[in-house]
Amino acid sequence: MSIFWLVLSVIVWGIVHSWLASLRVKESLRRVFGKSVDRFYRFGYNVFSVISFLPVLALMVLLPDRALYSIPAPWVYLTLLGQALAALILVVGVLQTDTLAFIGLKQLFGGEERSALITHGLYRFVRHPLYTGGLLFIWLAPSMTANRLAVTVAATLYILVGAYFEERKLLRLFGQDYAAYRSVTPMLAPGMKWGKKSFDRH
Repeated sequence: MSIFWLVLSVIVWGIVHSWLASLRVKESLRRVFGKSVDRFYRFGYNVFSVISFLPVLALMVLLPDRALYSIPAPWVYLTLLGQALAALILVVGVLQTDTLAFIGLKQLFGGEERSALITHGLYRFVRHPLYTGGLLFIWLAPSMTANRLAVTVAATLYILVGAYFEERKLLRLFGQDYAAYRSVTPMLAPGMKWGKKSFDRH
């Protein structure tokens, strides 16, 4: 039952997270509250995303669990090195965006969020380096329990499904520019073009 509740909690979090990230929700809020909603939306969205994921982490710790494996030395040092690299990818990926706008602080203090297609730095090699870094980090954990594996698998599926919907949103935002970028840049892993044909049908 632990796995059921953990997977369900990730699914619920993912649905709410994706719904709030959609252009439709933001446009609906603009119609109700006016354009002033743009000032608070990004920061509020990020804070809500973090806080709302805390119950998932709490369930992972509190529900009955069992150990699956623990990587011994010296191999564990390779996984830790991989996690450090994944964390670096995440940090660099954020820094190569408009970082303050990404967090929402720029808008909160009156700055303007400008939508720009980023194709430099890590984005030259993959379209979603933040997803790549996140997946590497969670899968390179040096130890694994049944609960952690359930959350890791559910989160991975959410990231892949979320990437699909994000691609559609980016196509609406940037049109042919994004289509051209996507045609030459892999989604998650350098040199791999899987998933491109399915996106091209939309």
